[in-house]
Amino acid sequence: MLSIKNDILSGKFDETFKVLYGDIEFARARYSKAVDEFEALYGEREVRLFSAPGRTEVGGNHTDHQHGCVLAGSVNLDVIAVVAPTDDGSIRVKSEGYDEDVLNICDLEPNTAEYGKASALIRGMCGEFKKDGYNIGGFVAYTTSNVLKGSGISSSAAFEVLIGNILSGLYNDGTVSAVEIAKIAQRAENIYFGKPCGLMDQMASSVGGFTGIDFKDPKNPVIDKVVFDLADYKHKLVIINTGGNHADLTNDYADITVECRKVSEYFGKTVLRDVDADAFYKDIAGVRAVAGDRAVLRAIHFFNENERAVFEKKALAENRFEDFLNVVKESGNSSFQYLQNVYSPSNPKEQGLSLGLAIAEKTLNGKGAFRVHGGGFAGTIQAFVPEELLSEYLDAMTAVFGEKACYVLNIRPIGGTEIKV
Repeated sequence: MLSIKNDILSGKFDETFKVLYGDIEFARARYSKAVDEFEALYGEREVRLFSAPGRTEVGGNHTDHQHGCVLAGSVNLDVIAVVAPTDDGSIRVKSEGYDEDVLNICDLEPNTAEYGKASALIRGMCGEFKKDGYNIGGFVAYTTSNVLKGSGISSSAAFEVLIGNILSGLYNDGTVSAVEIAKIAQRAENIYFGKPCGLMDQMASSVGGFTGIDFKDPKNPVIDKVVFDLADYKHKLVIINTGGNHADLTNDYADITVECRKVSEYFGKTVLRDVDADAFYKDIAGVRAVAGDRAVLRAIHFFNENERAVFEKKALAENRFEDFLNVVKESGNSSFQYLQNVYSPSNPKEQGLSLGLAIAEKTLNGKGAFRVHGGGFAGTIQAFVPEELLSEYLDAMTAVFGEKACYVLNIRPIGGTEIKV
């Protein structure tokens, strides 16, 4: 135990820490503290270190559930684990701030009573690993996360990917691919956790960096990783949590998929990706009579947003950063005007996202780019902020939403991984 802590503090992991976090001293302190917590719980053992990042949606707002294209990125907020294998057939995971989860790897059937719990994700990852023919085994782990819930950065996907990397590293010689881990993680969340999520969150966390994903065939998405460093263009990625109550927004989220389905079914298709855009525009009068005007507007958003996500990926790959920023702005305007997911029509007096976007527009004054982030209706906005405006931008947001609302992030080039010397 002491040897790995000595390795951390003596700088043997510094090169990896610099790539993942930038701040080496912070990483040293965080990992060494995690090792101490593990030892206090489970005693001295030979341990290994694992990490899985949160993610941010960069392009493709509400396109994935219509089998469209997205551009996502892993960020330098993550969940980390100190882990030791065991031979008793049990898994024990103590996550900071939560009770220990304990399960037997012989009991891997989904349990509806476990929906929404971390234990369901652990059981699901083990069960789906085994179904796919991979090895599983017992372990003890201490985890700690700075992927804060409610930040729109997907803490559940990061946790799933973390467990997947632990199982791959301990029992499969690290051979399970990032794409396979993401697919298994989605099934774990769908079947065991009870959340019918898409694949974007898991794929972005697992693959790492800027990642273009085409969901035309959801079971076999096309993955295209883009190498691009925001620092080269002196910009920061900033997420602002504007608050708001997500509990009452279930119907708002559901209405988007319901209305998109009405449009696609008008053309005899299941999702908008399979609808011919030209046919749609030629028959808008017929569509609105069946599905309503908002459904038509949301379909317009999808057709354009799907193309924008592809363009953004290409622009980054070709180092056309200004073109990328312009399209991010277009995406934000489309989400507000056509998709209409910036505030809930059932509670128009609460418009934290709208206010955040207005402050961003005034502060950035034509520079950078900003947009709603993720599902919308409440929660977070995203901005690419020039470094010379960062302090002013954060001051403006902090004055309205509080200091804890601001997250200055980097795109992390590596997804779920074992931390090695």
